[in-house]
Amino acid sequence: MAARTRTYAVVGLAFVAAVTAGCSGTGSGSGSGSGSTTSPAAPTAGSSSGGGGGGGGQNNAAPTESNPPGDIPDNQAFVAYRPSGGSFTGFTVKVPEGWARTDQGSTTVFTDKLNTVKITAVSANSAPTTGSVTNRVVPQLRSQVPKFAAPKVSEVTRRSGRVVLLTYQGDSAKDPVTGKVVRDAFERYAFYRAGHEVDLTLSGPVKADNVDPWRIVSDSFSWR
Repeated sequence: MAARTRTYAVVGLAFVAAVTAGCSGTGSGSGSGSGSTTSPAAPTAGSSSGGGGGGGGQNNAAPTESNPPGDIPDNQAFVAYRPSGGSFTGFTVKVPEGWARTDQGSTTVFTDKLNTVKITAVSANSAPTTGSVTNRVVPQLRSQVPKFAAPKVSEVTRRSGRVVLLTYQGDSAKDPVTGKVVRDAFERYAFYRAGHEVDLTLSGPVKADNVDPWRIVSDSFSWR
């Protein structure tokens, strides 16, 4: 009887020890597992990882705006030009401020990078017409402008009244430094009053969007 009691006691102690060990092992394993497998917390906006993410965001930012070659900036200022010499001084026209100016006889030229405003005053017995520009001016330009092409003559209205407009294309002179040649688009306005003709020629690269600046210049022409 005593032996059986001792056997029960040993079995009972073994059972308690097993249960205790199991509970203890489970708690320890859980803590160790959480420590070894817990993922790092997601980076906050102020963390160094967040800074790296910011760098990626900068790569997706809108690029800094820049004007294509020949585009006149939207903030370009214009000033009134009134000739003080030459064969005729009775007119005024706005030109881009700050552009380089060259005078040669009755012709004045303003240039900046790839764009040009050319003003020529001449005496004329009659007002220019689409026919006279087509028959006289176009052949002259064809012999003067490299690869002259696509001439179109029309009458348009500007603030000074009706004028004859000739549009065409041609190659620019070769750049003395780079040797580069640019394909240019031209607008030539022929203004006339009382025996005086003023030819206003605006030119720049074909792909440049200078419609608004050229309109400001051509609309500003007035007699005085």
